[in-house]
Amino acid sequence: MQRVNPENIRIEDYDYLLPPDRIAEKPLEQRDSSKLLISKGDEIRHSFYSNLANALSFKTALFFNNTRVIPARLHFIKSSGGVIEVFLLEPETGNYEDLYQKTAVFWKCMVGGVKKWKNQEILTSMLVVNNKDVMLEAHLISKSQNYCTIKFVWHTENTFLEVINAAGQIPLPPYIKREVDENDKLRYQTVYAHHNGSVAAPTAGLHFNEQLMERLGMAGISSSFLTLHVGAGTFRPVSAETIAGHEMHEEHFEVDMDALQALTDETNKIIPVGTTSMRTLESLYWIGVKLLKEGKLTDQQLLTLNQWEDKELSTLSPPPKSVVFKWLLAQLSAKGIQKLRGKTGICIVPGYQFRVCDGLITNFHQPRSTLLLLIAAMVGDKWKYIYETALASDYRFLSYGDGCLLMLPDQSF
Repeated sequence: MQRVNPENIRIEDYDYLLPPDRIAEKPLEQRDSSKLLISKGDEIRHSFYSNLANALSFKTALFFNNTRVIPARLHFIKSSGGVIEVFLLEPETGNYEDLYQKTAVFWKCMVGGVKKWKNQEILTSMLVVNNKDVMLEAHLISKSQNYCTIKFVWHTENTFLEVINAAGQIPLPPYIKREVDENDKLRYQTVYAHHNGSVAAPTAGLHFNEQLMERLGMAGISSSFLTLHVGAGTFRPVSAETIAGHEMHEEHFEVDMDALQALTDETNKIIPVGTTSMRTLESLYWIGVKLLKEGKLTDQQLLTLNQWEDKELSTLSPPPKSVVFKWLLAQLSAKGIQKLRGKTGICIVPGYQFRVCDGLITNFHQPRSTLLLLIAAMVGDKWKYIYETALASDYRFLSYGDGCLLMLPDQSF
């Protein structure tokens, strides 16, 4: 597929009618009972996640995002009695180990009604942590166009994660028009969630349970894990006329040596579970190309990939993925580094040439979203037919909805 200039990709061409009653408000009782639309070439089949092993070939390597959603929605009381909502985005330092700090942290946040937060008033929230009363204070440090920096202070030996687990709510997406309930604490997490930091779930993984993971392994399908902490920007609509005018949000990721090893096996068919896993894998390739060109990897280096940087790097005749990942693996081994850490703002749009992924397991996404553009990058204009078919076949949409298995046109099951 020929590279398309982002200036020529109009957002209005990636719109469709999504009736509100097709947005899944709650998950199904069984995770793997969700429907699965399977698309390869001109073929579309209908199945269920419980049968996923039958839809994949032997030597498929699945890549899961094992981030864990934090209770990012906090409420504070003003001296006047009014309530201000604070939505955690990410640590000011970019280091998610700050979740385990004690007594104080600085965090980037969205604030509802920030104009009402005046005179540097310290907001408070009373809560109970491990049977002890705790007062959480919020100090407004600075404001910018996209977020506020807030210093949180508490006077106990509890970690910030323990405090927000007591004070916060699971941040369901804005298109789910109901209050959070107890079930969401379990179901808006994947069964393999491990590393705390996301403010939105990697929802393609919500369909997997322990039994399905076991069936996949018995079928010769391997599972590898990486981490990308999903930010609130994943829900931010594209308001510009073309994708070139949209500023892509950056997200932090970690990839360990086991995942890199799986990527060096040229016989593996690489299928990420979710767009976050896909963005991580494709970003890792381009970061590897940059490092390979420089000929070195610095200890504890924070790796970065900007929104359109892959477009610039693609002019360098980039090498096969096996060359890139074997070099990265050798660098890690030589330096005794266990994980690659970085952040990516990659924007995958129609015309993008996939360097790592052969397919994708994903949910159905919002109209006019960057995630829908990513789908179109993989299947071309067929995305319209896939979505029309799903709507006509009573598929449930968005985070708690059904999903699909999409293969690149030149790939087989």
